[in-house]
Amino acid sequence: MARDPYKYFRVEARDLTDQLGRSVIELERTSSGGEIVPRLLRLAHTLKGAARVVRLPAIAEDAHRIEDLLAPFRETQTAVPRGDIDGLLGLLDRITEGIERLDRPVPVATTPAASPAADDDVGPLRADRADLDALVRGITNASAGLAGLSNLAHTALEAQKLTDHIAGQINAREDGRGISAALEPIEQLRGLASDLQRRALTIQHKVELELGALREAAEQLRLVPASAMFAALDRAARDAAQLLGKDVVLVTDGGDVRIDGQTLQPLQNAILQLVRNAVAHGIEVEGDRLAAGKPPRGRVRIGVSRRARRIIFRCEDDGRGIDGEALREAARARGRMPAPVGDRQLASLLLEGGASTSAVISEAAGRGIGMDIVRETLSGLRGEFSVGTERGKGSWFELSVPVSLSSLDCILVEAAGVTASIPLAAVRRTRWLGPTDVHRAQDGTVIIEDGRSLPLTPLGSLLTRNSVSVAGMRRQAVIVQSGGALAAIGVDRIAGNTTLVYRPLPDLAPASDVIEGASLSAGGTPVVLLNAEAVVTAAAQPRHAIPASPDRQRPLLIVDDSLTTRMLEQSILESAGYEVDMAVSAEEGLERLRTRDYALILVDVEMPGMDGFGFVTELRRDPRTRQIPAILITSRNADDDKRRGAEVGAQGYVVKSEFDQAALLGRIRQLLA
Repeated sequence: MARDPYKYFRVEARDLTDQLGRSVIELERTSSGGEIVPRLLRLAHTLKGAARVVRLPAIAEDAHRIEDLLAPFRETQTAVPRGDIDGLLGLLDRITEGIERLDRPVPVATTPAASPAADDDVGPLRADRADLDALVRGITNASAGLAGLSNLAHTALEAQKLTDHIAGQINAREDGRGISAALEPIEQLRGLASDLQRRALTIQHKVELELGALREAAEQLRLVPASAMFAALDRAARDAAQLLGKDVVLVTDGGDVRIDGQTLQPLQNAILQLVRNAVAHGIEVEGDRLAAGKPPRGRVRIGVSRRARRIIFRCEDDGRGIDGEALREAARARGRMPAPVGDRQLASLLLEGGASTSAVISEAAGRGIGMDIVRETLSGLRGEFSVGTERGKGSWFELSVPVSLSSLDCILVEAAGVTASIPLAAVRRTRWLGPTDVHRAQDGTVIIEDGRSLPLTPLGSLLTRNSVSVAGMRRQAVIVQSGGALAAIGVDRIAGNTTLVYRPLPDLAPASDVIEGASLSAGGTPVVLLNAEAVVTAAAQPRHAIPASPDRQRPLLIVDDSLTTRMLEQSILESAGYEVDMAVSAEEGLERLRTRDYALILVDVEMPGMDGFGFVTELRRDPRTRQIPAILITSRNADDDKRRGAEVGAQGYVVKSEFDQAALLGRIRQLLA
């Protein structure tokens, strides 16, 4: 603070003035001070004390004047007069201006030798986006790097198995010479390996939890609740109404929607203009409203919501509506000959700028250039604008912008090897399904929920567009609601609730329509966000049972000593609807073949002990397994290796550096056919 004495005051003062502003507007709408006046007095007193600590007498004195204005109403139930409300707002405006002048740190004279780099200014209540992006990337990379600890633990486990094997061999010696001397260092090695494994797993678990929490906190720093702009909108509606002699109340909804601050900040100016226009052009004066059978107080509503991959800001009023023909005449006066005015043409005319049906250009309505602000804001954010109106009833305006980053309360589910999240607001309930709860119908499988027959669709079918057997999924379901429609989604596991910070998928990303966006777990694993409306729509489509071939009913076997490769292949195959078993060595794979029948095998080439070439050779020697297709997956790209794979009888050879998921699944389908 020696370099910037106002560093923390700016943060506190902005928060206090924001609360003061909202409370003053609330006070104006009530018939008595009630609990609002004591709250205002506490806020003003806190602000005054903070300003005095950092030696800002002007701000402290204005805060003291707020206390003086409010003190007579502390113990009374009388309404605060309009003049005093104006005085309070004027003092708040002056305090706000004083705070804004503090944005640049005060330079402090120091000697050159003792002049460290100045701390970054706190500035607005939002960190710099580039810094936060770098922080999130660093955390994600560090989290992904923790996978190396798993490999360390695996190596320690292998060392422990090796010592057990050596000890067994020594114990088997008949003469017993030197056994005790040889066993001592082996026992030490065994203990060391066991301890290494335990510590590695413990460290990995702790660091993953810490990094997960840190990454979530960093993501949240970039998000701002939509309610952050409501105080400014409330004040704008109040000031415009007072200027024009109208009585208007602003109603807000959706303030808990959290949005990237870089998107919300420019939108606030555009929505501010829509509010002013609604008061100036839409809401009638009290006499006209009473004559039209309306309540004397006009109503403007601001709503914020999500719709698929976009955020919707809607401003609606119960005023006179837009005079489309008058707007068309205004356009003709500017030299244009517009078509008959429908909703689409209305939006286009309004966004052109300079188009107004008001005979008076006023401060409240943006001085005739308000819609220019809206147009430029939408252009910078790739947004869309729509409008609707009904004469004598009111109008609505919608700004729609793509989601760059958002936060949502979700329920986490696992299915088909994928972790997915469903917006909590769309989840009606979750339930276990007993043997008698699932029924066959003409269009597929259904369950009965509150007397209604709901389609039961495995989530794997929605994510992969492939048929997934309901019989193969665990008996858990999530009842998802969109509008008045319901659907039951079958999942393998319900993993709990979370607040998910997600991004939309790139436009060119090949994904199911039900996927709205994605986030990353602490370990770098994608978590897809499902669109409730698309899920319910897709689940309602008729799904006739597809007879599975005998090969499709049998499981596939993955043989690979790499945990990462095994999990990747398992995720791909299970997402495509296959049942999968895994083995960590060729020897274990051959053992599994003795106990179960497999439709196809994916096998690594380079493994400890028997390699993939040897595994396929053994596969072809056994009459019982000779016909099972095998695909080699390896990092070797030499022609000799590919030739050897064909010679031992492999039907496919996939190089990891050239891995193509679609090509692999296509080859598997060919072999199983």
